[in-house]
Amino acid sequence: MREQTKPVKTRKTNKLRIWLCLFAVFFGWVLLAGGHSIAYAANSRSAAAPLPSPQLSQQVANLERQVSSARDSGDNAWMLVSCALVLMMTGPGLALFYGGLVRKKNVLGTMMQSLALMAIVTVFWAILGYSLAFSPGTSFIGGFRYLFLHGVGSAPNPAYAPTIPQQTFMLFQLMFAIITPALITGAFAERMKFSAMLLFMILWTIVVYDPLAHMVWGQGGFLNATSGGMFPTLDFAGGTVVHISSGVSALVCALYLGKRLGYPGESSPPHSVVLSFIGACLLWVGWFGFNAGSALTAGSLATSAFAATQFGAAAGVLGWMGAEWLRSGKPSALGGISGAVAGLVAITPASGFVGPMSALVIGALAGLTGYLMVTVVKAKFGYDDSLDAFGIHGVCGTAGALLTGVFATRAVNPIFTDGRGHALAVGLLDGNAHQMLNQLAAVGISWTLAIVGSLVILKFVDAVVGLRVSADAEVQGLDLSQHGEEGYNLET
Repeated sequence: MREQTKPVKTRKTNKLRIWLCLFAVFFGWVLLAGGHSIAYAANSRSAAAPLPSPQLSQQVANLERQVSSARDSGDNAWMLVSCALVLMMTGPGLALFYGGLVRKKNVLGTMMQSLALMAIVTVFWAILGYSLAFSPGTSFIGGFRYLFLHGVGSAPNPAYAPTIPQQTFMLFQLMFAIITPALITGAFAERMKFSAMLLFMILWTIVVYDPLAHMVWGQGGFLNATSGGMFPTLDFAGGTVVHISSGVSALVCALYLGKRLGYPGESSPPHSVVLSFIGACLLWVGWFGFNAGSALTAGSLATSAFAATQFGAAAGVLGWMGAEWLRSGKPSALGGISGAVAGLVAITPASGFVGPMSALVIGALAGLTGYLMVTVVKAKFGYDDSLDAFGIHGVCGTAGALLTGVFATRAVNPIFTDGRGHALAVGLLDGNAHQMLNQLAAVGISWTLAIVGSLVILKFVDAVVGLRVSADAEVQGLDLSQHGEEGYNLET
């Protein structure tokens, strides 16, 4: 029996050896295959590794340039649209607004003043005005670096607007320089010579507007809030530069020229409130370019200024209309559009510094203030500000400049920062009571420059060409006496 069982054990042992050999072969093949896979994966990772550092840096730099170019193009597109909107405020906006308020014999003469200023201010801005307002100079007036627009091209000026061509910035500021003197024409409507108006406005832009624009917005200006001005003034879009200067100058013109023939005994109602209504609505729309465009970018600050503009105008309508309704028993269309302009005027300096609720307060106060100036104060003192340029622009512009100092907040525009870049308080309610002194200083300087400058120019122009048309020409109307044509030919 022992001899018979021996071969069985040998066979089992042989089978076990065979299985062990097969297992060893299989395990070795697995290890070999795994090694090839690991090597292949390593090679794949090596092939997909990042580009060498210089190439990666170049790609990042190219991407950054593309993003910057897209942002700059967007900013430039918005600013060009804003240029067109602000120009639209003068013609047709102001031309229709003022044209409808005068008697029909003076409609073309009044509208022609706006058109003429669109042309003549443009020419003098290119020759001299832009340089006096925005080239480096003293604290009170710019120099001659940009005379004849020398050096004003496609390259940005980082001191003012680093993402748009300086030529775009120059054009945007030109539109402000056009409408500002055009606002003055409302005070001497129906009685100033066309030639005298042209000469007065040329000199006024050089003597009053350009220095004030430099002081408030120019680099190193006496009132500039971002470049170390002596009295850093908050004026986002022209409360002092545009509205106080034009409104106060308008009062000086009205007083110097005297009243219209027959005023106030002879009634001289607007010949077409419809024209004025259309003009006021165009002014409202154009004002978005005026205020939101002053952000000089298409960013969030432009949105904030846009919103403040809308809310300020709407509250101005309700403020004026409510006061008129309570006093006279009826809200008029003329009162409504006047309130809109008053609200827009007051929110102009504050538009880039206040939120929507503050804008409502500023607009409502402006509507009420404008109404009282036009209906109570003007009647009490008896001056003939024909189209209420002083009452709306001068007084509401002053109110807006002061209220900006009250409601401005760092949450909207952190214009003041400390050495570490932390936002500081901006307005009175934000914790900066001293800002009210800066605003008062700016208002005082604007009033003084407008009064003195306008009076000197008026005396000079009066001596050279004479200011006022003759009594016969005034009775005939400026359309025929100054331009030889009529606005309405009813016979045809």
